[in-house]
Amino acid sequence: MPSGRTSARRFRNHVAAMVLAVAATLVSGAPAPVAATGQVAPPATAPSPAPVYPITARIVARYPHDPGAFTEGLLWHDGALFESIGLEGRSEVRHVRLEDGQVLARAVLPADQFGEGLALWENSLVSLTWKTGLAHRWDAKTLKRTGSFRYTGEGWGLASDGKALIQSDGSATLRFRDPKSFAVQRELTVTANGRPVRNLNELEVIDGAIFANVWHRNYLVRIDPANGAVTGLMDLSALATEVAATDPEAVPNGIAWDPAKRRLFVTGKLWPTLFEIALDPAP
Repeated sequence: MPSGRTSARRFRNHVAAMVLAVAATLVSGAPAPVAATGQVAPPATAPSPAPVYPITARIVARYPHDPGAFTEGLLWHDGALFESIGLEGRSEVRHVRLEDGQVLARAVLPADQFGEGLALWENSLVSLTWKTGLAHRWDAKTLKRTGSFRYTGEGWGLASDGKALIQSDGSATLRFRDPKSFAVQRELTVTANGRPVRNLNELEVIDGAIFANVWHRNYLVRIDPANGAVTGLMDLSALATEVAATDPEAVPNGIAWDPAKRRLFVTGKLWPTLFEIALDPAP
């Protein structure tokens, strides 16, 4: 059995090799994946390996997750998880107990709306919809809808940095929106070595950095909010292998951060497991 130091070195080497492999695969012009909903992914450009550091992640716990939940947004608030579920006719915002995955409360979206990203602002939750151009505001305690916003374009991921709501739309552009009016304050192009990183999906802000799922890829990217540069990449392929999903849309999607206990929770669409991860210090 290898020593702990040897295992750690092998893991770092594996992740570094994975960064190179991801870059080679995506830049090679492989066909874009087609979603079950008919959505076609824009051509993806991989983070260049030169400035991108592998982020070591250690799984410290596993929790039950609804295998029927098409997870689009995830966050931690007031000792529990809040989750946005997608697909027309099945979209909800849920209050979920961590320990057993039980849904404590839910708010159902209209049947023609596809629920997407979810963020917390003060005592409210804000959720996106994919193509209807509506963002909904919910009371975080009761999940009663308290208002809505109109916006143009698609809605994918949403997160809060304490000053603005950060929105993704599947492109390489993140939009920082006013939490009260939902007006765009600024735009940020996400790049790695000057190349745009597209298919940005679910978002979370951790220690000031933006973490993002990349649609149909088994990794998270860490983004500098000042200049949009990708500074790190976390391999989630072992998690995807463990859940053994057979649906092609059962991809990693769902990032929640508990700042008090410094716990990172990740899951995926239709995954039966939610993973708690301890992050090693950033380089």
